[in-house]
Amino acid sequence: MLRKWFFTRRFSGYTLESFQKDLLSGFVVGVIAIPLGMAFAIASGVKPEYGIYTTIIAGILISLFGGSRYQIGGPTGAFIPILFGIVMTFGYENLLIAGFLAGIMLLLMGIFRLGSLMKFIPKPVTVGFTSGIAVIIFVGQIPNFLGLTNVEKHESFISNIKEIATHILSINFYSVLTAVICLLTVLLTPKFILKVPAPLLGLLLSTAIATIFYPSHIATIGSTFGDIPNSLPHFKVPEITIERIQLLIGPAFVIAVLGGIESLLSAVVADSMSKSKHNSNRELIGQGIANIVTPFFGGIPATGAIARTATNIKNGAVSPLSGVIHGIVVMLILILFAPFASNIPLASMAPILMIVAWNMSESHTFLHVLKTKTEDSLVLAVTFSLTVFVNLTVAVEVGLFLAVILFTKRMSAIMVTAKALPNPKSKNEKVEIKMVTDSHDCPQISIYNIEGPLFFGSAQAFEQSILNSINDKPNILLLRMGRVPLIDTTGESYLSSIIQDFSKDGIVLISGIKSQPKNMLIKTGLAEFIGESNFFEHTGDAINFALEQLNKNKCLGCKNFAFKECTTLSCVQEDSQDRGETVKSF
Repeated sequence: MLRKWFFTRRFSGYTLESFQKDLLSGFVVGVIAIPLGMAFAIASGVKPEYGIYTTIIAGILISLFGGSRYQIGGPTGAFIPILFGIVMTFGYENLLIAGFLAGIMLLLMGIFRLGSLMKFIPKPVTVGFTSGIAVIIFVGQIPNFLGLTNVEKHESFISNIKEIATHILSINFYSVLTAVICLLTVLLTPKFILKVPAPLLGLLLSTAIATIFYPSHIATIGSTFGDIPNSLPHFKVPEITIERIQLLIGPAFVIAVLGGIESLLSAVVADSMSKSKHNSNRELIGQGIANIVTPFFGGIPATGAIARTATNIKNGAVSPLSGVIHGIVVMLILILFAPFASNIPLASMAPILMIVAWNMSESHTFLHVLKTKTEDSLVLAVTFSLTVFVNLTVAVEVGLFLAVILFTKRMSAIMVTAKALPNPKSKNEKVEIKMVTDSHDCPQISIYNIEGPLFFGSAQAFEQSILNSINDKPNILLLRMGRVPLIDTTGESYLSSIIQDFSKDGIVLISGIKSQPKNMLIKTGLAEFIGESNFFEHTGDAINFALEQLNKNKCLGCKNFAFKECTTLSCVQEDSQDRGETVKSF
């Protein structure tokens, strides 16, 4: 079983040349992942080495157990606001427990095959909170970019803005110079030196200049967080209690949802770049395993990293082995060069995170959705605002709630219930709603075209549409339900009310009903109440049956001629009346 798990088609046809490609791509991505891992950890409110531990452990496990050939896992910018909030409110150890719980949730999502459900999260919600996260990250790096002193970090965005404004006069021009050098290097390197990782070169160049020319005038990782240990993390089990689980279940759920979305989005990007196909449920299982194990080694929550995954593919990755190599490369660099990393200025990390924030902001999509001025614009604006000014947990909950409400409203608008009659001028006498007028309608047979889902959002409108359009109760009610894709229990309840009311003095016929609505009526017993003989596959057969049930005496004097048979019925009645009057004359 274990062999089948590892040696799937992802490794089919694997050769020495494939290994060489994985080795190169894994090395490049590993080098890039080191500054990002430390930067994300620092921005999340924890020590930089915890980001490196996450990159090593989670990166290897996600590659081994995930559902994408090319996915690179590790700490990401999307987690920064939620992780920082947890650290500020509950502390670092509780962050580990929250990550562990999120891992269990992700594992269960994959086991119960919920991976496909992630695609149903609306784009305005994901863009809204992603753009909000980008703003929080960008603003959070302003103090390090400017070298402001005595700035306290807060969970509240407004409080952080006030801190920046209060201490703006403490700007350190050495920090600004260092940050600008790193920023320009990161922006210009891809234009001139394609093969060199821009963040790494920016970090090395700015650190070297600061170390040589003004080492005592700028804050570094070592002076702020202490030296980074050049050893592997130790295994430690956090103290998990029922009280802590209850306290952290909410934040853990947000981490799980955010991690699931981010990882599957990254896998989709990898598919489009490599023309491959990922397994979404297996990807969630891999993410779950990684987040369950990583906290025992001090690591923070991890997910699929879009930029690193794209870099992995661009550098020729062939299999998940490149992700494993990326983790091993980070581990070797940690052991060999950790003391040197302590000299990295915080000002060098700031522009790297700012660029990450800008890239993840999806500004073009954000503005495009806003310009539409639709309900989606509202969902986007609300999710974005709540992410920035309240917190990510509330933003996701409210954004999804609004999206569901608006989706229900739109689906309700799709439901159309209108009276209809055959059009004698069309081929096969198609039943159309435009045929019904005050002078062209049958008082004994009412036909209704029903289109759209009959569910809780549209059920009441469906009932009112029928009741408001029937003046005198007909003998026969024919419901054409061929365009009703589904019925829920609320819709069935309203339909049952109508059918039971009309069945007291008349007959209810149903034509063209689909399998799901029919099964719902069978389960509730409404199909048995209607009678199997009153269900018809074709509307024409239902109309022929209805015409046989007419009260012929009521046809006398009717000039509506709703059906082609009405002419014959009316003539028969008139002939009978004429013969009766002739007999009386004799």
